[in-house]
Amino acid sequence: MSQSIDVGALIDGAAWTTYQKLMTALAALAVIFDGFDIQILAFAIPSLIKEWHATRSDFGPVLAIGLAGMVIGGPLAGYIGDRFGRRPALIGCVVVFGLATIATASVQGIIGLAIFRFITGLGAGGAVPNASALTAEFAPLRRRPMAVKLTIVCIPLGGMLGGLIAARVLPVYGWRTLYMIGGVTPLLLAMLLLWALPESPRFLARRTDLRSQLIKLLTRMGHTLPAGATFAEGSQQVSAERVSLRSLFGMGLAHDTAGLWFAYFFCLGAIYLVFGWLPAMLTAQGLDVAPASSALAIYNFGGVLGVLLYTLLMTLLGSRGPLLFGSMAAAASALVMLLIPISAHTNATLFLAFLGLNGLLANAVQTSMYALAAHVYPTSVRATGVAYAAAIGRVGALVSSFFGAAIIQSGSSAYWYALAICMVCTFFGLAWVRQHFQAVGAITE
Repeated sequence: MSQSIDVGALIDGAAWTTYQKLMTALAALAVIFDGFDIQILAFAIPSLIKEWHATRSDFGPVLAIGLAGMVIGGPLAGYIGDRFGRRPALIGCVVVFGLATIATASVQGIIGLAIFRFITGLGAGGAVPNASALTAEFAPLRRRPMAVKLTIVCIPLGGMLGGLIAARVLPVYGWRTLYMIGGVTPLLLAMLLLWALPESPRFLARRTDLRSQLIKLLTRMGHTLPAGATFAEGSQQVSAERVSLRSLFGMGLAHDTAGLWFAYFFCLGAIYLVFGWLPAMLTAQGLDVAPASSALAIYNFGGVLGVLLYTLLMTLLGSRGPLLFGSMAAAASALVMLLIPISAHTNATLFLAFLGLNGLLANAVQTSMYALAAHVYPTSVRATGVAYAAAIGRVGALVSSFFGAAIIQSGSSAYWYALAICMVCTFFGLAWVRQHFQAVGAITE
């Protein structure tokens, strides 16, 4: 008789090999460029205002349209990932946002910018849930939160790199060159992914026609398999053909789905208010384009540090305590910035320090929520679950982006109050989630 192997249990009980870590790195590269292309318009807006003689309010709908693309692209690519595979969904998303970013470099007005921003959003919105699903399914359970967080940290890392590049490219070569850089590099990555990135082993276990690919992959991951073995995915609870929104409210998931969606809505609303409008707000206060772009890079740099810090904290303490503390601390840091004046004639060091702290806390919470969502949902609906949570977050981001110009028009105090309120709401959403993951020492091996 042939032996049946539970692929999920096999991976969870084994080491996190160098090969698996390399696959995580490949998925992370896609997220780096995703983070760059998500924020690229924020860097360009001050230059576009001057070149096109536009107002800040003209770009609110453009930012919102891009996020609408992400709202649609996330669930669509999540469904494709659960139905046809994470690999083709991820590579397709990278190609879409790369081509759309290149095309944006040739636009001559707001309408063309909005059209390609929407297409960019379709690809960018779908890349993260499939990258996080791939990462989660390549890692053993005890390393899964760390693996997902080290992937999602690449969103602020991409923004940080984008800010550093923008600060040098925009004053000399202009915004069109910045868009060309932001488009060509993802296409080069897509070719690398086609060559090197395999499909998720847990997804392959659900497809009997892909048995040979699964055997080859598990062998590369260091597993010795008996002849004639059959495979199953133990956490599979609904078939791939029946994955739907309703699945996220079945199997005892309704309570956690509601909490995740509420937290995602407000946390991404806060972060995209920074991603979309921080440079424009700072230039409105008298800063030049280069330091305004650098400020967004510092915010993202804080995010990178925060995700690395929270990788350690959540490994030691689990997810509930660090996430709840981080949400409230992010709200407090936003309120502190109300007291710090910023203009072209003041020393911005203290302001930038607290901006970096806010980026550390808010991004640490936001990226940790991807690890939490990947933990909450089983394999059969994981990409869909993460994608819908991210899509709800994009709705929050869309709202904050659309009204960002009006918030800035009301003054910097309104801007920081909005960030603080969003992070307090994030706290309540995360407190509602029951299925937080435990510290590594509390996980049964």
